[in-house]
Parts: sequence; structure tokens; C-alpha cells
Amino acid sequence: MGMGNLARMAQQMQADMARTEEELRSLRLEGTAGGGAVTAVVTGRQELVSVTIDPTVVDPEDVEMLQDLVTAAVNDGLRSAREEAEQRMARVTGGLRIPGLG
Repeated sequence: MGMGNLARMAQQMQADMARTEEELRSLRLEGTAGGGAVTAVVTGRQELVSVTIDPTVVDPEDVEMLQDLVTAAVNDGLRSAREEAEQRMARVTGGLRIPGLG
């Protein structure tokens, strides 16, 4: 494999990675808790976009339970985002682990 060929492959991988990063930025994934009582929406870049709370789970006497549900929903969404990013980046890199990506 010549240097020119290797350089072209590297450029293609860089372009594919940039495209994948942009796709992840616009991707929206949901995490839920409490049977859907709390829903967190995150991007494929693991940024929280919104949290929706069913009013029936809001109990002023049990704020801790609501906090736990929100935390669980956000963590569920972030887990989904990590998995999706890893899968998409693995397609670009052919499974090669590159520090700082995915």
C-alpha cells in the first residue's frame, strides 16, 4: 500500500468521522424511568436536550423519588447515546479504537 493510498484512506476516514459527528449532534435519543413517567432526551453527543415529567409523579412530599426518576431517565438516555456513538464510530474506524472518539 503506497503512501498516497494511505493518505487518501486517512482523508476519507476523517471525512466519514466528521459526517458521523454531525449526525450524532443532530440525533435525539430518549431515556425513560418510572415506566415512562420521566423522559429525558439527549443528543448522540451526550448532551441533555429536555426532560419531561408526568405531573402525576410530582409529589411535594417525596421530592427525592422524583429526583431519582430524573437521574435514572437521564442516565438511560446517556447510555443509549454512548452505545449509538460507539456503534457509528466503529463503522467508520473499522472497529479501531481511537482515543477521544465515540
